[in-house]
Amino acid sequence: MTPPELVKGLYEDCLNPRLLERLPEYLSEGFVGAGGEQGPQGFRQTVERMITAFPGLRFELEDLFAAGDRVCVRWRFEAAHLGPLSGIAPTGKTAVQQGIAIYQAQDGKLIRAWLQVDRLGVLQQIGAVTL
Repeated sequence: MTPPELVKGLYEDCLNPRLLERLPEYLSEGFVGAGGEQGPQGFRQTVERMITAFPGLRFELEDLFAAGDRVCVRWRFEAAHLGPLSGIAPTGKTAVQQGIAIYQAQDGKLIRAWLQVDRLGVLQQIGAVTL
């Protein structure tokens, strides 16, 4: 698969349909995630925390483009906060989040990810933080 196909597949074939057992098809064993998570299992734990907090989470890919071994994807989700999130009890409130991730590919797998999201905005939307 090309690097853009890997990233699109990660979201459309693994994350959105909750087929997390397919992560090793897309992520190398040496994968390093945006939060320092290691390998497909580390990435899976991060994803599972988000799915627990937002069971209806579904990524909508808004942009996807590549340059060399890097792929940038801009996504959004809208989902209700129905499970614990970093110690915050479920509020039932809907949050919208947009994010930009850059992935690096090598030898047909994703090896690295960087992520920018508005975490504060999500915390405000669910009522966990007020300014």
